[in-house]
Amino acid sequence: MPSPSLSAPWARSLSPVAHTFLGSSPRWYKIAIAASLAGNPLLWAVAGPVVTTWVLLAEFVFTLAMSMACHPLPPAGLLAIEGVLLRLTTPDGVVAAVRANLSTLLLLVFMVAGVYFLRDVLLVAFTRLFVAVRAKLLLSLAFVGASALLSAFLDALTVVAVVSAVATGLYAVYHRFASKRSPGDDHDHTDDALVRDIARADLAQFRAFLRNLMMHAAAGTALGGLTTLVGEPQNLLIGDAAGWDFAEFFHRVAPVSLPVVAVGFLTTILLEATGWFGYGASLPQSSRDVLERWVKARAAGRDPSARVKLVTQALVAVFLIAALTFQAAEAGLIGLAVIVLATAFTGVVEEHAIGRAFADALPFAGLLVVFFAIVAMIDDQRLFAPIIAAVLGRTGAAAALTLFGATGMLSMVSDNVFVAGTYINQIAAAFHGGAISREQFDTLAVVVSAGTNIPSVATPNGQAAFLFLLTSPLASLIRLDYLRMLRLAFPYALTMTTTGLVAVALMVA
Repeated sequence: MPSPSLSAPWARSLSPVAHTFLGSSPRWYKIAIAASLAGNPLLWAVAGPVVTTWVLLAEFVFTLAMSMACHPLPPAGLLAIEGVLLRLTTPDGVVAAVRANLSTLLLLVFMVAGVYFLRDVLLVAFTRLFVAVRAKLLLSLAFVGASALLSAFLDALTVVAVVSAVATGLYAVYHRFASKRSPGDDHDHTDDALVRDIARADLAQFRAFLRNLMMHAAAGTALGGLTTLVGEPQNLLIGDAAGWDFAEFFHRVAPVSLPVVAVGFLTTILLEATGWFGYGASLPQSSRDVLERWVKARAAGRDPSARVKLVTQALVAVFLIAALTFQAAEAGLIGLAVIVLATAFTGVVEEHAIGRAFADALPFAGLLVVFFAIVAMIDDQRLFAPIIAAVLGRTGAAAALTLFGATGMLSMVSDNVFVAGTYINQIAAAFHGGAISREQFDTLAVVVSAGTNIPSVATPNGQAAFLFLLTSPLASLIRLDYLRMLRLAFPYALTMTTTGLVAVALMVA
């Protein structure tokens, strides 16, 4: 008889822990995260804090890549806590990073919730657009153009939040039909168990169609955000350091931004015409029919109270756009005002109804704080210092081209505002110290703006709007995981970055 295994009791006692650790995530993923948590202290002891911080950054990106298997907040949060315990940064360092990005957090929490209370009027407007524009190419250009225009004056995250809310609503409408559920029936559009076999192919195509439009819209936010002082948070930082107002910023960056915008639109046309990289998916006829019937049914069944709510939401949406355009207050505070107005004048006064609006925003807000903790580690360990020194050690055209590449590369994995702030402060110090002329400073400031705005579209963690889309409930509905998002973003990143590089070279020639 074989002797009893001494490890069996340990295995039995650890089994519940292994089962509950990261919930329903794949077993191999749990092992990978546990190995990372166990290995990081050993790596810190052997290789030191700088190497450990680089590895921890790679592990954080890995948790983003596996967002479909497990929301990144729990595993990434464990890594961030471990980083603080290893003294790669301090709690005060994390607070300082959060404080520097407080406006982004306020924007996320209140603006996403505010958009939730405008979802009815947005859904009606966009559904009519879907039904009216039958050509996929024209619809794609409309999404890119509208997103670019809005992002030139509004925050990109706000624009993506609006489009995501609309896409989620459209998906829910069609998913109910595919599951053969009546309008009055309870229905969970995240569950495919009731989807009829005959509708599964069209549902998969509808998902691909929405993925295309969401990525076109996301690319559009990057195009518009590049062009104006208020388009991206780092633009305000750079403009303030350079002393540029709205008009001068637009004029200064135009030699780079306008060619990139033009190429961005041409890329949209090329992708939809060729179907490359997963684009070119058309709206199934069954989906169009369902949306058309839904529009007619909703219009016919709308009572006076529902019409008043739609009109109220439309007026609040106008207020939102006007307040953001004229920068009446911080974007997050405007979002809070939208919540107050939309709930007060549409009768939404129950606590649970108001609380539901925050459900989608808070997990990402937590993840963003974790991201800022990683940024604090990068700052405290001065990971980018050698790269910055190498860039600033160059002169002439080589300095500008190297700066574009360095800021672009770092913005793919780190916070754009952090990268822009680090570089523009160093460049401003060089200018005030007499090392470079005013003309050189202006040129390098444009390059920092271009570098932190353009190449960062290559990865989901390159921009807050892209990261929000990846971790939003919509991503799982339309099967938009990290690798698929990389593939869909690649052609835009390639053409826009190449154009930006050429434009910078011509600007400094």
